[in-house]
Amino acid sequence: MSAEILDHGNTVEECYEFMLAYAAQGRPSDQGSKSGPQIREFLQRAAIAIAALAEGCSKVVKDQRLEPAEKYSAFIAVLDRDAHDSLAAIDLVLAQPSISSQLVDNLNASVHLRALLTDMFLMSEILP
Repeated sequence: MSAEILDHGNTVEECYEFMLAYAAQGRPSDQGSKSGPQIREFLQRAAIAIAALAEGCSKVVKDQRLEPAEKYSAFIAVLDRDAHDSLAAIDLVLAQPSISSQLVDNLNASVHLRALLTDMFLMSEILP
């Protein structure tokens, strides 16, 4: 798998792990704590990485001439949909004036984000 895709995947995983810790803190807001500004930074970095995942995977499939190409393309379309759905949820959270632990806990529980993480893990095992 390309280093770029691995970096994107690591960024998303790190964000998810930070969100788990942030959710456990029971904070009513992201204001007034060290981890408050960090949650926004992690989410912003994850959003950038998520936006590039499907294109990066498509590039690997094309460059490596992986076959059957239509099977890869079909799954990359799933990954792309899950990425777009996850981005919508992350963008909604980032648009809030205050990010509470409960809000992040609900984002963690989102089926969209969990599906994307599973898609990423699957692709990391398949792509060379």
